[in-house]
Amino acid sequence: MDVRVGDILEMKKQHPCGNKRFRVLRVGMDFKIKCEQCGHEIMLPRVKAEKNIKKIIREDA
Repeated sequence: MDVRVGDILEMKKQHPCGNKRFRVLRVGMDFKIKCEQCGHEIMLPRVKAEKNIKKIIREDA
């Protein structure tokens, strides 16, 4: 799956704050993502993150 830094991921499950969109801060064996609503940063393994991605939103300029 082609996920890049700066992409916004729409996940299948929502964050406890009620938001489903996360911005990608770091990509590698682990993903570091930040909740777009509350700003909470989360590190999770690539395999788990890729299973839960519903849609990738690119902000190409």
